[in-house]
Amino acid sequence: MSVLTALARVRAAHTGRAEPLATVRHYHLSQRPFVLIPLRLAGEAAAPLAVMFGTDRDEPTVLIVPQPRDRVLRLRFIEALAGQILPHVAAYLDAAENITDKSGEVIGRRCLDAAQLWVPNTGGVDFLRLLGRSVRYHRVDGPNPIPAEVPLLGRWLTWFAERAERPGSAVLLPMTSVLAMHWATGQSALEDANLASLLGWIAPPPGMSGAQAAALAEDPLLSPPAGPATDPGFDNEELAPLVNAYDNAIEDIDGTAKTVAAQRLELALRGQLEPTWQLMWRGIELLSALPEAANVPTRWQRDRGSFTYFADTIDDGVAQARRDAAVSAVRRLLDREAAAEAFQAQRAYDDPRVMAEHRLSGTAFRGTVTECDPNRCDTSGKRALLRPMLEVKSDDPFIPTPGETLHSTERPNQKAKVLDFDSGTLTLELSGGMGNGRTAKPGSIPEVGDSIGFTRFPLNNSSGKLALPEPEETPWTHGGPPPEFDPDHAEEQW
Repeated sequence: MSVLTALARVRAAHTGRAEPLATVRHYHLSQRPFVLIPLRLAGEAAAPLAVMFGTDRDEPTVLIVPQPRDRVLRLRFIEALAGQILPHVAAYLDAAENITDKSGEVIGRRCLDAAQLWVPNTGGVDFLRLLGRSVRYHRVDGPNPIPAEVPLLGRWLTWFAERAERPGSAVLLPMTSVLAMHWATGQSALEDANLASLLGWIAPPPGMSGAQAAALAEDPLLSPPAGPATDPGFDNEELAPLVNAYDNAIEDIDGTAKTVAAQRLELALRGQLEPTWQLMWRGIELLSALPEAANVPTRWQRDRGSFTYFADTIDDGVAQARRDAAVSAVRRLLDREAAAEAFQAQRAYDDPRVMAEHRLSGTAFRGTVTECDPNRCDTSGKRALLRPMLEVKSDDPFIPTPGETLHSTERPNQKAKVLDFDSGTLTLELSGGMGNGRTAKPGSIPEVGDSIGFTRFPLNNSSGKLALPEPEETPWTHGGPPPEFDPDHAEEQW
């Protein structure tokens, strides 16, 4: 936890309301978010009990498994779930644009948008991963075939869960993690994993403080757990008797007894799911009120590319590997590390509150230009190069090393070499972002009195450290030849 985040938590505890950690929204928010709240049977890692889902706040759909230990009922549940999720995904695959090379030949396609799933917490992400893994290898032929939609849903759930591991991705988002990134509460990070408690701090009911709202959220009768685990009291007092009633229902001719028992079980599970359903949409409302960060469309474009590529590889009929090979694992790890660095840098450049964290930690600074020589040139080489010199006064705790390269926060592609540092005054030599001639473009060089900022990290990593994308991370179709990879232009290519 950074110093500013700790300070925001102390202030939230003092004022009784969550403090904002961001001025913009750092994740893409779909126009049709697909909210999904899963519940599983206690003691079973991937035994579905119920799920509430949909894109309409007023018309959620509920599916249940009256006996989660019954494999046949579980497969019927997953088949019904596939009948709802797969058409939602297919609607985005139908709308795509062609990708052409320089000669105009079509070499691939890219979906204009992609499906976005929301779950209450990271436990929901883990459950979808396990559920997808448990069914994606099922056979659709042989002595005991199952519907093709079941393993297809397993592959898509696996892709969503694996993509969620990539920092900055927005195709599968846990609500608690996203809200905690944008607001600081007066409780611990562990307590922030409770969706009702977290929203109680961010948007408490009228006349209540965040602490009071969070205290009410601890009552499982008023705020049932957001899943995938259910409350032990509910399991013992309601769920177990209802499941036993379903098991003991007499198999009559028209199946009335079983139907009535299943309806009673569904009614009880709806009572557990509906409070979380309303909290999920409340969280989406809060996030939609924030303006979108500048680099969000770039990250969502990559999500769309990966979404398109994975859809195009499904026709191969081979499910994802159970374990990565050595090379694939290294590539995946490098890609995740590069994505984490890029996401951290983009958040800082997009949001002054995030940049303030870096200024306090000494990886960035902001100051005022006190002197400027805009026409200074470097004549040490074969030809003279425009290299303006600035003196910047800053009160930030930033101690540079002479000779190191800094990156401008206001002017893309502009760098500054540290020539000298003395008592908070930096002497900088500018390069890049000023045009190709001996005369700089208007506005490309700061003037005396301007407030400017520099960081030790670039907005876009063009140093060659960016890992090669995994095949499923690229926007190209399975047979389409990607262009030759150039790390200096990775952002444009991938």
